[in-house]
Amino acid sequence: MFTGIIEATGHIAAIKRSGQDAQLTIQSDTLDFSDVKLGDSIASNGVCLTVTSLAAHSFTADVSGETLSRTLFGSYQTGQRINLEKALLPTTRLGGHLVSGHVDGIAIVSKVEKTGQSWQIYLQSPDELSRYIAEKGSVTIDGISLTVNELTTNGFRLTIVPHTARETTIQALQAGSKVHLEVDLLARYIERLLQGKQVVAPASHVTMNLLQQSGFL
Repeated sequence: MFTGIIEATGHIAAIKRSGQDAQLTIQSDTLDFSDVKLGDSIASNGVCLTVTSLAAHSFTADVSGETLSRTLFGSYQTGQRINLEKALLPTTRLGGHLVSGHVDGIAIVSKVEKTGQSWQIYLQSPDELSRYIAEKGSVTIDGISLTVNELTTNGFRLTIVPHTARETTIQALQAGSKVHLEVDLLARYIERLLQGKQVVAPASHVTMNLLQQSGFL
């Protein structure tokens, strides 16, 4: 679990492809690796990655074909800047909100406007995720915990303060940019509780004939 409060930024130093999977090396000169060990989780642009090897200023993680197909990691190249956050501790201040590191979908930036010292970022979100996004609720964009300031016809608007722009990769966003979107996980659980037994279980393909052919009967 994470909070969506970015600790440092880094970049992809190396990508090794192996069939449908990949191995990434992410380097950061500002993230404190002193308390990181093998098997720990580090949110990288909002994607929970497991550390498989460590160096002084970098870590390596395996990325499955499933993750590559559902996130932007499949299109990232070496040099891609990445927001980084280590998994939260029980003693960590929950400065953002509860973030799982499981990307729900891809949002597209439709417009960026400068207002005073802040930026207004308008994003288009997938239709199937709209019901989980509420005005003044929380979303995670590339691992950054942010407040939804306005719901729009096909998405939502975020206000980015100067500190967030300086400390994350969000300052590089422009119209057409794609970002990882994770909705508030509490909204998902509440919906599931309200559904109760209304959700239809997937049909089973196990038949008596199949069991007999497989030698179970």
